[in-house]
Amino acid sequence: MNLRQLDKKHFGRRGKPEDIVVGNSVDSYLIDSRGRKYIDFMMGWCVGNLGWGNTEVRTAVGKFDGPDYVHPNYLYRPWTQLAEILARITPGKLAVSYRTTGGTESVEGALQIAMACTGRGKFVSIEDSYHGNSIATMSIGAAQNRETFKNLLPNCHKIKPPLDRKALGKIETLLKKRDVAAFIMEPIICNLGALVPDREFILGVRKLCTRYGTLFIADEVATGFGRTGKLFACEHFDLEPDILCVSKAITGGYGGLGAVITTSKIANAIKEDFGLYSTYGWHPRAVAAALANLRYLRRHQRKLLTNASRLGEHFLSRLAQMTFRGKATIQGKGFAIGIKLEDEAYASEVGDTCRENGLLISAEEDVLMFFPALTITRQTAQRGLDILEMSL
Repeated sequence: MNLRQLDKKHFGRRGKPEDIVVGNSVDSYLIDSRGRKYIDFMMGWCVGNLGWGNTEVRTAVGKFDGPDYVHPNYLYRPWTQLAEILARITPGKLAVSYRTTGGTESVEGALQIAMACTGRGKFVSIEDSYHGNSIATMSIGAAQNRETFKNLLPNCHKIKPPLDRKALGKIETLLKKRDVAAFIMEPIICNLGALVPDREFILGVRKLCTRYGTLFIADEVATGFGRTGKLFACEHFDLEPDILCVSKAITGGYGGLGAVITTSKIANAIKEDFGLYSTYGWHPRAVAAALANLRYLRRHQRKLLTNASRLGEHFLSRLAQMTFRGKATIQGKGFAIGIKLEDEAYASEVGDTCRENGLLISAEEDVLMFFPALTITRQTAQRGLDILEMSL
């Protein structure tokens, strides 16, 4: 059997894999098994923020000489070091981290923390948003999941865009009953084409949450660690969440690791009744990668964020000059950029043609998404945009 046949027989996945066999990756390029290089405008959907093969991170992982495993009940210095860094760099009064292995587990943990702290069981989120693949995270997520799983958690209310003053009124109607544990959203909503909410909306929700005792959960699994031109997307709105979810770019792809970060006040309130157990959360090797990754990011923070902001503006400007079939809504911040099209088939066609021409982008349903590395050069970005325009 060839690889595609073996994959179909033994590997569980939704739909068919794309027509590319991965061999290696370097910087802003993915290399297939035959040696062909593709410009990577996806970076694992916001995983490789520092580019593939960062020397410092790879060296740290290669030189790791610690324990194979640490039981969750033991003390381990690198855990404290990582938690201290996260407390220092995250917005607001966030100070206490809970260990997870990835984004779904981080959001799941955030929901549990909100329930434990408030004693409530309801949630409010954005319609068609994405927050993970567990039953709880699908319950607050996209409608397509509710069609597949008929018995998702009840009491999960959705607010449809546009996220404006009218939407704020709907949220207040839900929150004033004082039975909603948390409102959750990505500050910039990636799977909705990098939708950037109005500042008035986000700060309005923050005030409503405070007024009615509801916690504000910011899901920065995809937008964290420089993706939007700020270290965290919350910073675009001066938003101070009660709970923050992170993963993806925290290790740069060198290990599965995530975190739920909350305030000392919340952590102390649930300390006697709540513990987020994760067998492989913060595995020692993954922690070594995360520490090296975050130290590199902090040392080069100004340069990386400036590149994401300036080149991101260039992306938006260049995309606005391209001719798409039908109406195209272009939006985003930094290197979280989306194009919402009118035709799903056309979006899929553009994605396939880009891949054939040597560019990897995300084309799901009627949305094209671009998540370049923060380290991408202007020359590589231009070449990728040229391929995109040629592929339209």
